[in-house]
Amino acid sequence: MRKTGVCVSQVTEKLNMTQSTASQYLSILQRAGLIKTERIGKYTYYTRDDEKLREIAAFLNNEI
Repeated sequence: MRKTGVCVSQVTEKLNMTQSTASQYLSILQRAGLIKTERIGKYTYYTRDDEKLREIAAFLNNEI
């Protein structure tokens, strides 16, 4: 079974924000390397980058 992630409309509904605001936040997270995107048809799906998040957690664990 393939994990497809969530699309912007799901984020906007869950967080009660406009699509443009959600898109801006998702773009920031993507540029930071915290989420990955996958285009399927006309939709873009977002998933967290578990490897990158583990790296950040390990770094913080060592520094704190």
